[in-house]
Amino acid sequence: MRFMIIVKSCPEFEAEVTPEAPEELMAEMAAYHAELARAGVLLDGSGLHPSRTGWRIHHNASGSTVVDGPFAEAKELIAGYTLIQVRSREEAMEWSRRFPNPAGKGKEAVIELRQLIELDEFPPSDALQQMKALDGQART
Repeated sequence: MRFMIIVKSCPEFEAEVTPEAPEELMAEMAAYHAELARAGVLLDGSGLHPSRTGWRIHHNASGSTVVDGPFAEAKELIAGYTLIQVRSREEAMEWSRRFPNPAGKGKEAVIELRQLIELDEFPPSDALQQMKALDGQART
């Protein structure tokens, strides 16, 4: 089972404000990710640049349009993620509870956990077989 630990953004992240004790926070994050790696559950993890450097594609009946960032609601944005592969929902919950506060000790922060949809959850089809072949190539 793969899960994404999502670090929700906040106005400070969007403004690229340096957190208090940045070395301490980076050390906590590094130690946590090293622990995930030693346990064999870490797949990937990274922070994201603020939304002002990104864009969104809006699709509708008449086509699609590009909307450049920044985006207004920081609390609805993602500031980073960690992707893990574990045996159960409970194991994912345990790892997510140990995730360091990304805003720093004593600050408000939100971590969201979401399970990834696996290709085996879809009914068989030719398109699914193509996706599985591509997924196998990407993982090698």
